[in-house]
Parts: sequence; structure tokens; C-alpha cells
Amino acid sequence: MTKTYIFGHKNPDTDAISSALIMADFEHQTGNADATAYRLGEVGPETQYALDYFKVEAPELLTDDLTDQHVILVDHNEAQQSADSIQNATVQHVIDHHRIANFETAAPLYYRAEPVGCTATILYKMYKERGFEIKPEIAGLMISGIISDSLLFKSPTCTEEDVQAAEDLKSIADVDLESYGLDMLKAGASTTDKSEADIINMDAKTFDMGDYKTRIAQVNTVDIDEVFERRDALEKEMLEVSADEKYDLFVLLVTDIINSDSKVLVVGAEKDKVGTAFDVELDNGTAFLPGVVSRKKQVVPQITDALK
Repeated sequence: MTKTYIFGHKNPDTDAISSALIMADFEHQTGNADATAYRLGEVGPETQYALDYFKVEAPELLTDDLTDQHVILVDHNEAQQSADSIQNATVQHVIDHHRIANFETAAPLYYRAEPVGCTATILYKMYKERGFEIKPEIAGLMISGIISDSLLFKSPTCTEEDVQAAEDLKSIADVDLESYGLDMLKAGASTTDKSEADIINMDAKTFDMGDYKTRIAQVNTVDIDEVFERRDALEKEMLEVSADEKYDLFVLLVTDIINSDSKVLVVGAEKDKVGTAFDVELDNGTAFLPGVVSRKKQVVPQITDALK
């Protein structure tokens, strides 16, 4: 049987890592014993907390050339967010909850995209539809992905389906959603031990927005000021990366997971359009964005429109 590679996006978050592991288990239950979860980047402290809590090994870092290999994508579809050799692979299945962009295949495939808060929520529905067993560790990974992407159900991307899935799964995983969720989010929220490069890369995605190549990074914290004390160093790092990677715009979204607000730092020739996107005036490249916590729903569409 041909090996099947399963992975989420570059700079993987908890949903990307968890969904790859969950999908591999799903495939095993269909009889695809050679389906294997991989990751396209380092495991962050939030994700590691979840893996350690549920005693699950992190997926192996993907280094193989995917030419002519069978692939399942989870939590992404855009080529620039995927493996470097993805254009030469045979994509058999996609499970995602993001916009569809820059994606095409040479052959038909199974594609499941739903407007929910988390890929793990879709996977939970797939297990239920097939009557597959959800083991405690798989339930824990599903809950972890949902809590991470929804910021403990506070994000505007969170739907009733996400909340209900977590409620259904908590007894299987044997966790209290509020206490476990807060501990997991806090595990990934400290930035004091991270370099400027770490901060701007640990959860960053590249988007083609019209004629502009835009990089949007997000870091969750319990203290926005802790991050912005390093504003000059962060700006310098963002400018250097933008020059190397030819980004027209680089946006760093620093999100307070307790109060559900964010502050942005923006560099690039078109940075004033970010102010336009949020109807604010940037002050030295920064602005406070009350109530903004979701990159997918509250940042990417707004900046895309402003750049048109």
C-alpha cells in the first residue's frame, strides 16, 4: 500500500498538529495502515502542553520530497502555507475551515471545508458519521484544537458546533474544559523566553492579497505590554524578513487571551492600508484593536479588502 502523508500548515499551531494526528487515526480505522502524521515546523509550547497532557508523541518533521506521493492536507489548502513540494504530490483529501485560495489539483479528490472554528470539529463529525471509536487521547487532541482556535470559545470564529463538540468530548477525554483550556493557553502565552524571530514566526502565515504578498503573524499572550517592550527589535526583525522574503506587508497581531483584545505592529510600504482596514490611525506602525482576536475572520478579510 502506498504511504499517505498527513500534515497541517507551516508554523503549525495546536489545531494543525492535532488534526494531523487525528486524521491519521481516522485513516487507520478505514484500513489505511500506512497513513502517517507529519508536521511542517516546530511544536509550540501550547501544543506541547496538550501532547504531554494526553501522552501523545509529536508527529515527525516532514523532510521527504512529496513528488508522486499521496497526501492529505488538514487545516490548510493554500500552497504557500504547505510543504515545499506540494505541487508535485497527489492530494487525495483536504479537511479545512479556512478560505480556499491558490489551490488546484490534476485529479478529483475529497474536499471537505466547513465554516466552523476548528478543523478538529470537522474531524469529530467525520468520526461520528462513520461510527468510529474516539479514544481518550484523540478526544483530548480534538478538544485542544478547538480550545486553541476558539481561544476558549471567545473567538468570533467559534460556532455552536465547536462548543457542542467540546462538550461531547470532555467526558471521553476526562477534562474540565475551562481549567484545562486556560492552562493550555497560558502554557503558550509567555514570550519572555522567545527571541524576536520566534515571536514573528511561531504562528505566521503568508497570504496572496491581490498584487501583494502579505505575512500575518499572531502571538497570544496574557500581557501585551510584555511583547511591545521589544517593539523596536521586533520591527527590525520584521523588516529584515520582509526584505529577504519579498513581503509587501508584515503584520504582527499580539492578542490578549484574557481580555480578548489585540494590538498590531505593521511594517511595509502599504502599512497605512492596515489602518484603513480597521478604521484606525496607526501610531508609529501600531494600533490597538479592541475585540479583535481572530486572524481568519477579523484580520485577513479586512486587510484583503483594503489592499484591493
